[in-house]
Amino acid sequence: MRVILAQPRGFCAGVVRAIDIVERALEKYQAPIYVRHEIVHNRHVVDSLKAKGAIFVEELSEVPDGAHTVFSAHGVAKSVVQAAAARKLPVLDATCPLVSKVHAQAKRYVRHGRTMILIGHAGHPEVEGTIGQIDAPTFLISTVEEVASLPLPAGAPLAYVTQTTLSVDDTKAVIVALKERFTDIVGPDTTDICYATQHRQTAVRDMCKMADVILVVGAKNSSNSNRLCEIGKEEGLPSYLIADASALDPAWLVGKESIGLTAGASAPEELIREVIDALKRLGADEVVPMDGVKEDIEFRLPAELRT
Repeated sequence: MRVILAQPRGFCAGVVRAIDIVERALEKYQAPIYVRHEIVHNRHVVDSLKAKGAIFVEELSEVPDGAHTVFSAHGVAKSVVQAAAARKLPVLDATCPLVSKVHAQAKRYVRHGRTMILIGHAGHPEVEGTIGQIDAPTFLISTVEEVASLPLPAGAPLAYVTQTTLSVDDTKAVIVALKERFTDIVGPDTTDICYATQHRQTAVRDMCKMADVILVVGAKNSSNSNRLCEIGKEEGLPSYLIADASALDPAWLVGKESIGLTAGASAPEELIREVIDALKRLGADEVVPMDGVKEDIEFRLPAELRT
């Protein structure tokens, strides 16, 4: 039994930057540092930062006056930024630069007089943050079927942006449907969807050609991790999303010769190594790294944390 290891997998540059911001803030300002929402969607990452002195809250009202506060990688609404400024909270913004890019695109379209359509999943923190950054009515859709129900004239000037962690293929289909229904609509190309999302999805599709079963290390509330698992199922393979090695079921491996292993963008490499060790104990005797994109992107930290 062999393990095929996806390339790339695990942490992306936006996640690395967000975690670095919390850790460096703890070093510079000392605990506690307050983080609004999970910094990234992974319990192991959150628990590790808690152990170092980070306190995670859902609302700014839970942050004491004067406490250093970090906004999560998913981004926040303008109202959150304004509330923090009104209280004069010292804020470090860990919003992924690619999410900030979506915010900037949407604001530019609105300035040009276009009505916004956001392709994303209701309730996801990134979607809530993006909608909260747009000073205009925004229509949220996630499927091709929802395009037909949009209460907008065919010739209305429209624009769309997307949640960064969506499926490239699904987003492409929604964009095609939008362009078929509306005559004056603009938006970024699907290549503007997060590079890490695209690379990891491509790697899983390639891995499915060689594997008998797919394992995805990631959290249940991680959009990009769920999508990697869905891709495996769409390709006809039994596919499982696991938080860590303890969730591995030996029954999944019975009769399987090749196990495809990947991880969502917020899953640390140490969890992947632990899964590999567990697979070795269950009989895997070979680990074969795939060829794939070597990611070397780095995002700059806020100025006050660079020294």
